[in-house]
Amino acid sequence: MNILVSDSLSPRGIEVLERAGFSVSVKTKLSKEELLQEIPNYEALIVRSATKVTKDVIEAGVRLRIIGRAGTGLDNVDSEAATRRGIVVMNTPGGNTITTAEHTMSMIAAMSRKIPQATGSMKAGKWEKNRFMGTELYNKTLGLVGMGQIGSYVAKLAQGWSMHVIGYDPYLSLERAQKMGIEVVELDELFHRADVISVHTPLTNETRGIINTDSIKKMKDGVMIVNCARGGIINELDMCEALKSNKVAAAAFDVFEKEPVNPDHPLLALENFVCTPHIGASTEEAQENVAVGIAEQFVDYFKRGIARGAVNVPSVAPEVLPQLQPYLLLAERLGRFQAQMLEGGVKSVTVEYVGEVSQMTVTPVTVAVLKGLLSPILEDVINFVNAPIVAKERGIEVKEVKSSDAGDFTSLIRVKVEAEKRTHVVAGTLFHRQEPRIVEINQFQVEVVSEGQMLLIDNVDRPGVIGTVGQVLGSHHVNIARMQCARCERGGSALLIIGLDAPLSPTVLEQLKKEKDILSVRLVDLS
Repeated sequence: MNILVSDSLSPRGIEVLERAGFSVSVKTKLSKEELLQEIPNYEALIVRSATKVTKDVIEAGVRLRIIGRAGTGLDNVDSEAATRRGIVVMNTPGGNTITTAEHTMSMIAAMSRKIPQATGSMKAGKWEKNRFMGTELYNKTLGLVGMGQIGSYVAKLAQGWSMHVIGYDPYLSLERAQKMGIEVVELDELFHRADVISVHTPLTNETRGIINTDSIKKMKDGVMIVNCARGGIINELDMCEALKSNKVAAAAFDVFEKEPVNPDHPLLALENFVCTPHIGASTEEAQENVAVGIAEQFVDYFKRGIARGAVNVPSVAPEVLPQLQPYLLLAERLGRFQAQMLEGGVKSVTVEYVGEVSQMTVTPVTVAVLKGLLSPILEDVINFVNAPIVAKERGIEVKEVKSSDAGDFTSLIRVKVEAEKRTHVVAGTLFHRQEPRIVEINQFQVEVVSEGQMLLIDNVDRPGVIGTVGQVLGSHHVNIARMQCARCERGGSALLIIGLDAPLSPTVLEQLKKEKDILSVRLVDLS
């Protein structure tokens, strides 16, 4: 078995692989052209964050069976292209939880006591004791956006500093939050109450720019803000203006929208801005943990057939996987769809299997639903191994129901998610046994291609609504890829579903919400 390690990896990880009898080649800092030339010779690839495993690389890896990321994020791996090729993609979730949480708290301390600025002053030969008046963290309120593994550990550390912790996480049950000593609040309330705000979510369409000019206006004067999660969650130019006006007293970033950061970036010129070069996970302990972790996962996969940490396939027998794979894709998209319909914390998830699919081993399919449901908001990478555990930790009840009668369909998967504010139901099937389709959204019967960007508009069934929507989209040069209308009865409630070629701007969404007879507007991303 030939394994290519294309990024720096702790020697301990290499030792684990070599002891298992694998041939390991360490070739770092390869250009894309060099990587394309090398990859056809290997069955396995281990990367960290530097190597970009694009579709071209995956297509060139004709012998590739597995790609492993020694770390949590998978932003640099095209998992979808790998899945199409039948290549297993793994990561090491949790390997850098503690070190990233510690870095977050270090950033908070550095901001509150102006440590970088004072250090720079002293190294310049000055003694400006009165210039660097700090702020106590004792009894201050820390607002955490996202309560996954890292956010939860940050909460524990902050409580040790006698900070009051509030959190926003639509998947966190009240019972678990109470056990953690955390007060669960809505996002706007968190913005309004927190003295310090730290983000711990993945970068998705829902979280991109979640902190911007509008949300900053809701915050306390003098708030401090940290981002050790993903660049792009905070709008950097909006943050720059808020720091200049001192609406935000200080900000600390370990991650940026574009890395490496341009030396001329306006944030770098501000004294009240603290920054580090994406080193939140960079401790000797964390590097060794993720290296040994991914190496042991490779050994388990090749020697025992166990896919620990796999993000794109469950641990099922190879002969069963081809039959299940289309249902896994459908189930994950149904879960992702539900994640973007949520209103309040999730209480329960019921997955109903009807028709032929009910005769299969459906546990991996249920896990795929949970993976899709939990992934968009949690900073932890959710995979087929940890999705049930994460759901249980958050007090989410998961139920399976089977029925032989699928009505008009050969097989149907229906997902019911009960949340604190509203219950949503979505169902899907496979056309030609391969192509996922959504055929039911709450009370509406539909036929929706479950991919890309789609606009869901609840409206009153009256003449002119479709024309109004088309006029608004057309005036903003938004192209409609596909469109479908559904209603329960004439003159009652209706659902307009529009497939888009690209995401909509917040301006367009707000304009649509203000139009007559439109009850709600929601953008769903299944790309």
